[in-house]
Amino acid sequence: MSSEPIPTHPLDVEIAGLGDDAVDYLAAWELQRGVHEEVVAGTRPDTVLLLEHPPVFTAGKRTDPHERPVDPGGAAVIDVDRGGKITFHGPGQLVGYPIVALPDHVKVVDYVRRVEEALIAVCADLGVTTARIPGRSGVWLREDERGPERKIAAIGIRVSRGVTMHGFALNCDVDLGWYDRFVPCGIADAGVTSLSQELGRDVTVEDVLPSVRRHLATYLSWQPYEATPDYDARPEPGRGPRIELVRPGAPA
Repeated sequence: MSSEPIPTHPLDVEIAGLGDDAVDYLAAWELQRGVHEEVVAGTRPDTVLLLEHPPVFTAGKRTDPHERPVDPGGAAVIDVDRGGKITFHGPGQLVGYPIVALPDHVKVVDYVRRVEEALIAVCADLGVTTARIPGRSGVWLREDERGPERKIAAIGIRVSRGVTMHGFALNCDVDLGWYDRFVPCGIADAGVTSLSQELGRDVTVEDVLPSVRRHLATYLSWQPYEATPDYDARPEPGRGPRIELVRPGAPA
């Protein structure tokens, strides 16, 4: 496992709504925008919003028409301003929106790797071994006797005026049947899983919160760290990672 840095950077982690208080996606998007403006202005510290959403499909800017679910099962399908393709959010999935100012020495790809590293550490705390697959964003389990390579956490971000938006989704005890309605992130040759599925027991969003808080504070302190070794590289459909960059002066 990786050698973790010691947190030295203030990070405000807020629970925006879980369970019966799950936050509508558009309401959370508006909340992100407000927090983003404050972080850009320097009137608010770096902030991570942790929450659950009611069932919703979000389509990033590289989503092709045929990748949208034919039958979304009553869930909304919303076009969003992050990079990447289509994904799902719903109950039993911890969604995190880090809204943080990137230091000059931290490039966008490094930021994404730090978020991935934090989630790899969270999975390890629960007894699930994961890593990155170069060419594919997110956190993955290796192919084994139980199935093909499978994603347990998705990542898609936007960076505007040097401050991040959007973030990650970690599958805890989400209903994996939702993923049968579309091809997650446009990747047809791999699977999707959850902590509960891998461990054979119920792992809730509340169960992972302490670990998520600790590891995000660690890796977003911007200190050097030793990365977990990658799995074998795989190509991802389309172009580039699930990242959206906004030039200075453009609207957030």
